Amino acid sequence: MIRLTFDPFDPGALLSDFSRGRTEVGAIASFTGLARADAGSTAILELEAYPGFTEAEIGKTADRAKVRFSLDDLLILHRVGRIAPGEPVVFVATAARHRREAFEACDFLMDYLKSKAPFWKKEHGPDGARWVEPRAQDHADLDRWNKETRP
Repeated sequence: MIRLTFDPFDPGALLSDFSRGRTEVGAIASFTGLARADAGSTAILELEAYPGFTEAEIGKTADRAKVRFSLDDLLILHRVGRIAPGEPVVFVATAARHRREAFEACDFLMDYLKSKAPFWKKEHGPDGARWVEPRAQDHADLDRWNKETRP
């Protein structure tokens, strides 16, 4: 499931709900991203998205992750609107038969969300507002999934 919300959420409750009754999986991995204050320079984080379009685009990558990592299920919940430092921004959970697939799928999905998902991010601070683009490292993190790796 993929969902955008303006409302604060409880990652622990989401993880409990996602995990409940899953006797078919051997692993659940999760990630919670928090809004940070960046040494006092960010008072509010603001995320914009196009409802319907943003979920559909994220859904394409989620479908790829399900196949690539043999997932039984996944959950992506992402905040939009104005978010205070310390509040959860994103929650990703993956369920798979084995831990490696669950961990890697969660990592893959976060790399996509951080660098390519259709969100527009603005930080508001004492010096005004500024738009934020993904860093070079965010793109490099996603690009590593395109490279074939050998054990």
